[in-house]
Amino acid sequence: MKTALATVTLSGSLPAKLEAAAAAGFQGIEIFENDLTQFDGSPADVRRMAQDLGLEIIALQPFRDMEGMPEPYRSQKLRYIQRKFELMHELGTNRFLMCSNVSPHASSDRSQCAADLHEIAEMAAKEGLRVGYEALAWGRYIADYEDAWDLIKRADHPNLGINLDTFHMFARGNTLDCLRDEIPVDKIALVQVADAPIMQMDVLQYSRHFRCFPGQGDLPVVAFVQCLKDKGFDDYLSHEIFNDEFRSSSPKEKAVDGMRSLIWLEEQTSKKPSMPEPEIVDVEFVEFAIEGDSGEELIQLLESLGFRETHRHRSKNVSLMRQGDINLILNREPESLAHEHFQLHGVSVCALALATSDLKSMLERADRYHLQRFANQAGPGELNIPALRGIGDSLVYFVERSGKFRFFDIDFVPVGEKNADLGLARIDHIGQSVSNTDFLSASFFYKSLFDFTIEPSQDLPDIYGLVVSRTAESRNGRVRIPINMSEARQTSPQRFIQRSKGSGFQQIAFECEDIFTAVAGVVPNRVLLVPDNYYRDIEAKFALAPELLQQLKQYNVLYDRNEEGGEFFHFYTVETHGVFFEVVQRKGGYNRYGEANAHIRFAAQARQNALQDALEES
Repeated sequence: MKTALATVTLSGSLPAKLEAAAAAGFQGIEIFENDLTQFDGSPADVRRMAQDLGLEIIALQPFRDMEGMPEPYRSQKLRYIQRKFELMHELGTNRFLMCSNVSPHASSDRSQCAADLHEIAEMAAKEGLRVGYEALAWGRYIADYEDAWDLIKRADHPNLGINLDTFHMFARGNTLDCLRDEIPVDKIALVQVADAPIMQMDVLQYSRHFRCFPGQGDLPVVAFVQCLKDKGFDDYLSHEIFNDEFRSSSPKEKAVDGMRSLIWLEEQTSKKPSMPEPEIVDVEFVEFAIEGDSGEELIQLLESLGFRETHRHRSKNVSLMRQGDINLILNREPESLAHEHFQLHGVSVCALALATSDLKSMLERADRYHLQRFANQAGPGELNIPALRGIGDSLVYFVERSGKFRFFDIDFVPVGEKNADLGLARIDHIGQSVSNTDFLSASFFYKSLFDFTIEPSQDLPDIYGLVVSRTAESRNGRVRIPINMSEARQTSPQRFIQRSKGSGFQQIAFECEDIFTAVAGVVPNRVLLVPDNYYRDIEAKFALAPELLQQLKQYNVLYDRNEEGGEFFHFYTVETHGVFFEVVQRKGGYNRYGEANAHIRFAAQARQNALQDALEES
């Protein structure tokens, strides 16, 4: 199938939208009428721009409240349509998209509506044009695509077809039965694919603010495209997305996201996938960008958690802190991507390395998804670890884990003896705080490229507003990335984003063997304080033994238990440079993240920040 994008999907001027669509690799463009009327050039100028960019203008849209209107509105509409046909000739497009009538003047008489559609199609035929009719989900009398199809059959004109929009279909709970069993391919005038999270709200508000690219929501878009393929459809798949985040985002970045979603749809509906699925097996390392003495506070915090410098890079100003199977890299190299990250964001997590068993296939897949690659300067005999641009300005490295050697056996030299640690074993999860414009892109990045499972969003209450959270998880469960977003300025994710000047990794959680052994080894003033009221609450909720409750309270450890009896123990460190660490212990098959305690963490961090601000002011 061919790929297209409606200009309403992107932000910016009409020329910027066309350029973004072409740069992302789209073949066609739908011109949204508002974009054309706002443009200060002629329709012929738009046609030339599109041709120069290699884009076909596939439709002019949308046109509303046409069928079933009484006089004098009917005559006015027909005159209006004739003028728009003239405009279409100037644009060089032949598809005219009509939406079902929402006017209070509309008639429910299907015979009259069908007669109007027939007349409009006859007018189009004389101009060599084709009309596509679409059921708006909030249409006055025609709101389901099955009813739109009934009108089209009644109108019975070769220049009239149906426009299929997945949002309008699935927002009203329509099935694919009519498409599968009744609608022939040659009567499909245009296909628009949009996704959305499942929400219970007014359908017009739902449509105007919450549509997203396929794969970013919960609608059965894959089944829809598979149905089209089974019928032999090979025309354009086009995006028509109304979304507040998209309207405030870079048009180039969103256009690339849109192309990735169509690539993903193609993969999901291919009987023989052209690319092998990725296999991400674990987190290999987390890299921090620091410079000079700027990272001392971070290093001291890590040392209080039992980490020690165990290796130094053979040729660069880079060191490695290890504990269990946790690898934390501190990059001070002046000529490096980490240095560039430091210049923009200060002390921060600049990269995440994921271990894969098939590096070549992973990089081929990344290329197919239009991801930007980066290469490090490697010395003789050193690994050249490939990287991709991740979310925000962070990088994602890929390390092939095979054989008995690890990356640090080749690129690093051991230093000193291994010290006693706190029993931290591995990275349990890594929390990423992102802007509202990155939230959908972040989850789809992990879903499309890595085949991670994306959980439905949930709301977590911060004392300053709601935090929306969803988790990306690898197929083997070893890599888990909670993604947090909030539009309230003083919430924990927003404070981090303002401090770090962008989306990034805010939280790293370590799994331990024994929570109380671990926390007892940490300097007490580096553990986030938990209020006494919390412990009164969990004692009442879980009927905890007095000895256990006292231990939890003594060390500021939080607790949760699931219905199956699985237990979760965890504590947080104070923040440094906006980043904080969590230590967790899981028992009895507990597989969540202690979400029931999130509001306690948010409030405690807010108190810590307020205290720190007061100290700095004094």
